[in-house]
Amino acid sequence: MKVAIASDHGGVNIRQEIINLMKDMNIEYVDLGCECSTSVDYPDYAVPVAEKVANGEVDRGILICGTGIGMSIAANKVKGIRCALVHDMFSARATREHNDTNVLAMGERVIGPGLARAIAEIWLTTPFEGGRHESRVCKITEYENALG
Repeated sequence: MKVAIASDHGGVNIRQEIINLMKDMNIEYVDLGCECSTSVDYPDYAVPVAEKVANGEVDRGILICGTGIGMSIAANKVKGIRCALVHDMFSARATREHNDTNVLAMGERVIGPGLARAIAEIWLTTPFEGGRHESRVCKITEYENALG
């Protein structure tokens, strides 16, 4: 598995925690920044990660900002992306099992580094169940493809 990860200024600490987790798990990753504490625009980081996932350069993406909301909105504008904003371990598992999400968003001002690490580990290791969930995910893809 190869993962692209990025944050804006509001998520640099948790981004580093997740990078450390991926190192511990021997997961290959691409870090797309940011490296600053001054204000930057979250779409400048969310969209490149989402595009790398959508075009198959990486398998999944992880995005962190202050709340995770902006990152998830921006990522979901990219065709083929199913980004979920997650702040608990149950949702981390469910969003992989039921929705086959390919991008995870979290908020550093909402959760701490320990919980973020646990969420990311669950999300990275949980497979998609398929079955009855597959037809639902396919309906989303069909709708998206119909838009052009």
